[in-house]
Amino acid sequence: MKLFISPKAPNPRRVLMFIAEKGLTNIAFENVDLGAGQHRREDFRAKNPLARVPALELDDGRVLCETRAICTYLEGIQPEPNLMGVGHDERAFIEMADRRVELYLFGGFANCIRHTHPGLASLEQPQFPEFGRSQGEKVREVARWLDGELAKQSFVAGHRFTIADITAFCAVEFARGLMRFHPDSENMPHLQAWRDRIAERGSASA
Repeated sequence: MKLFISPKAPNPRRVLMFIAEKGLTNIAFENVDLGAGQHRREDFRAKNPLARVPALELDDGRVLCETRAICTYLEGIQPEPNLMGVGHDERAFIEMADRRVELYLFGGFANCIRHTHPGLASLEQPQFPEFGRSQGEKVREVARWLDGELAKQSFVAGHRFTIADITAFCAVEFARGLMRFHPDSENMPHLQAWRDRIAERGSASA
């Protein structure tokens, strides 16, 4: 298998963390330079017509796109350690937590950054700075909600590490770098403490 990634992009990082947690070693990696527009080239669009990373090329030649779908496939071929739930009940609640942080936290940070950061202007045309700034304000409401959840439980989806923690961690790290979002300075101590614990995991440097 071959995973197409862009080193600084947050969605590929989610898959790389997932792979590291699983201990998978049979996947090759190929970098796609977004800044140089390699994701828009015909050869890459043949793999993903939407021109996005990550993309996982399977051994039979099929290409699986979208981060959550790739992780679902990897969970299936390497069930342990379990990151997506055991049984329908746990799977449903982990998916709910993961989708919440993906759609509302990750998405809010991404919209803010893509529309306000000059370094991403080539990837987001046209940029709408006012929209980006409003997203930056609204996403903090989601972060405060997550801070409250982490006051009651050790991890995003409950009391063990799951894919939801990977999604949330990559979102926060993306925002730390390009939005200068730091939970401790935003009066979100539980989110900061959780972030610091996750950063100590080996997969955080994947």
